[in-house]
Amino acid sequence: MNRDIRVLIADDQEMVRTGFALILGAQGDIEVVGEARDGAQCVELARRLRPDVCLVDVRMPGLDGIEVTRLLAGPGVADPLRVVIVTTFDQDDYLYGALHGGACGFLLKDAGPALLVEAVRAAARGDALVSPAVTVRLLKRLGEHPGPSPGPAPVTGAGGAAGGAGRQPLSERELDVVRVVARGLTNQEIAGELFISLSTVKTHLVSVQAKLGLRNRVEIAAWAWETGAVGPQGPVRDGS
Repeated sequence: MNRDIRVLIADDQEMVRTGFALILGAQGDIEVVGEARDGAQCVELARRLRPDVCLVDVRMPGLDGIEVTRLLAGPGVADPLRVVIVTTFDQDDYLYGALHGGACGFLLKDAGPALLVEAVRAAARGDALVSPAVTVRLLKRLGEHPGPSPGPAPVTGAGGAAGGAGRQPLSERELDVVRVVARGLTNQEIAGELFISLSTVKTHLVSVQAKLGLRNRVEIAAWAWETGAVGPQGPVRDGS
């Protein structure tokens, strides 16, 4: 029998915390192990309880959600936790700060109970989920206005240029996986589209993260769009 997914909820509004706890607690595979009313309390509880997933509001007294994310999941954190940012603010600065700070998901509070539950489950299994309402805009903007990528320079497969100094180039199949990840597909959907097994998808993702120095699939997608590795691969999944 699988162990319950242990969740910590951090939000300065008691009503929001209670609502999320009721939704998640009604699921047979999720257990809410703690609630925090501000950023500092969230960091303290997260480090002590070591939940599987932290649901963190972006605006809280003291430490905001972006700083909490950096402290729990950011670069240099020895044993990072999985953080999903949940907010009412559909603003790009928050989104970029969260994703580059190490968050593995970004969810708008009006996304609905089903998406909240799926975001928790996705984070727990090592996947990532960004609210459909912001996914397409985010990816298109990254592609149109590339900025500093969380990884090295673009890496191509066989016959192409190698990556940065000391980096192994991605294989053609790894690039195929990266491009589909950047379109928002799940591991199962990637396996179906590329006609490979689910375990092979996971193996490729682990290899890509190691080669590019990235921490999760959200950073893989950001890297792909920021460096132009995506190319004309068809429409981005928008969750509709």
